Amino acid sequence: MQLLVIRHAIAEERDEFARTGQPDSERPLTDYGRRRMRRNARGLQRVVQRPDALATSPFTRAAETARIVADTLGVVSIEVIDALTPEHRPRDLVPWLSRQATDATVAVVGHEPHLGALITWLVCGREEANAELKKGGVCLLDLGSHPEPGSAVLHWLLTPAQLRAIAD
Repeated sequence: MQLLVIRHAIAEERDEFARTGQPDSERPLTDYGRRRMRRNARGLQRVVQRPDALATSPFTRAAETARIVADTLGVVSIEVIDALTPEHRPRDLVPWLSRQATDATVAVVGHEPHLGALITWLVCGREEANAELKKGGVCLLDLGSHPEPGSAVLHWLLTPAQLRAIAD
């Protein structure tokens, strides 16, 4: 199984959005973040096949990012899963991963430092964030036939600037 790990794009400033009185989970992408993510997704389209499954955190900024990725890569549906919210542990994603075909390419959209911890846990078996994705960045992991801690192989990690360069 191939796993694409995608960090949400640029969202509104946390402190500024907090003044609206809405919960941080509803903080949306900025127009600039949407435009940049569309270009990032076009770059991603050049280096990966269409994912067989796409899951996102329920937070607005992640869901909006997932929609941009889905529209660009031709993914029909997006599954919203709580295991991709920042307060979850990396192992909480395993049940969803285990339901996917062992030869599938799947993608997840979420938040830092949770995604960094997920990558580190899958590659090294440690629950700490020793990897970091920039907003709109993507990582590709090979999980083999079963998602287990310390068993994944990191194929690449691309910054948003690298994705946009590939798109052009």
